Formats: sequence, C-alpha cells, structure tokens
Amino acid sequence: MTTRAQRYDAVVTRREPVSPHLVRLTLSVPGFESTGILDEWVGLVVPGQFQVRYYTVRSLDGDELVLDVVIHDVGLVTEWASGDCVGDSLVITAAQGSFSPPAGAAWLLLVGDLTAMPAMARISRASTVPTRVWAEVPDDLAGYLPDGTDVTWLEPPAAEGRSRLAEVVEGIDWPEGDGYFWMAGESAQMRAIRKHLMRVRRLPNTAYDVMGYWRAVTSRQPRSVDPGPIWRAGKAAGKSDEQIWAAYDEARGG
Repeated sequence: MTTRAQRYDAVVTRREPVSPHLVRLTLSVPGFESTGILDEWVGLVVPGQFQVRYYTVRSLDGDELVLDVVIHDVGLVTEWASGDCVGDSLVITAAQGSFSPPAGAAWLLLVGDLTAMPAMARISRASTVPTRVWAEVPDDLAGYLPDGTDVTWLEPPAAEGRSRLAEVVEGIDWPEGDGYFWMAGESAQMRAIRKHLMRVRRLPNTAYDVMGYWRAVTSRQPRSVDPGPIWRAGKAAGKSDEQIWAAYDEARGG
C-alpha cells in the first residue's frame, strides 16, 4: 500500500513547450498510485539534487503522469526542465491532495495564477456543476482549459509587481446557495484571501481551500514544504484553519 513515504522511480518520456512560461513533462512512473483528488500534487527530486519540489498533476493515464512545470528565472526544477531532460531518471513522491467540495455543492469558483492552471484545468474538466475560473497568467492559454469554461483572464503584474488576486476575490459576486471555492498562487496573496474568507465572508472551513504554492522572492528563497503533514498535525491538535495556515507560511519562511 502506498504511504506518504512512498517514492517511485520515474523517467521523462516527452518534453513539450506549452507556452513561453510553461513546459509539459510526460513521465513514465511504474506502479504510481493516484489519490483520485483533483488537485493532487507530487514531489520531484530531479537529477543531481536532493531537495524535493512539489508540482500538481495535470493528468494521468495508468503509469503515465503529466506535469506542467512553470519556468522561472531560477529554481532547481526550472533549470533542469528548461533543458533536454527526455530520458532523465528522477524520483516522484506519493501523491497527496486537498480539493474536497462538500456533498451538495452547487457551484465551484476557481482562482489562481500560472502555477494553479494544471489543477484548475483538471478540476474544470471533471466538474459537473457550474464552474467559474479567474486566471492571472502571462501567456495566451485560451486552449488550456476545457472548451466552454467560464473563465476571466487577468493581466499578471509587471516585473516586481504584486499579484492582484486578493483584490479580485474581494470583488467577486458570489453565487447563491452553497458551493466551493478553490484557489492557489503566491503565499502572501493566499494569506490575505484566507483572512477575507474567514473574517469577511465567514465561510466554514469545508467551503474553501486556499493553497500557497510559492512565495515571491525577497531577501531569501522560500523553502519547499509539503502542506499535508502540517494540515493533519494542526487538525489533530485542534487548531483553527487560520492557525494552521500561519504555521504553514512560517515553515516556508514567509
């Protein structure tokens, strides 16, 4: 049985540019076990490195796993994925996920930046309820989401600028009834949005999932931290969602 400590040997079988800032890697991962959770992520240990970096699963078919990797100016995986990595061997950690809409949710709202696109595409494709997407991306990704997706494309910030996703969420005209809100992106924006959902919208913690996928570089690089253990430990200790996410942000050095 797969455990959180499970690791898989993988080989890159294809590398395809999706956009100037996004590269698609297809991996052969014999024995890989999916969680079935639509925003599931896996850890990557790429050749020549020992540190783990986490990426959302774009799609999977049997032992074939597809990851869309955002290309930054610097980064362990970026430097590797920017080159000819087909044929390279790497290590994949067991999948984990957090997308969990309550039974009876009548709608979905998905908000994110480029790092959230793989999960938003997978969620949108599987959704059976009205779904709206707000995407803050630098490239033309009109064909990335399923046909017919109700999406608002947002201009990303200029160099050194701050994301405006928190402002966007504060201005959303929310649907009637009960639904589910999912969002991922830069950690500072996610902190602000969690506070808005908890303190202003007063949503129960079962009605939303907001994940800090990365942190804007200031004086130091962020640490890569798997949110799963922190979330489980916090819940076991009876901590509030706000306390748990504060511990996660602190662990990342943010």
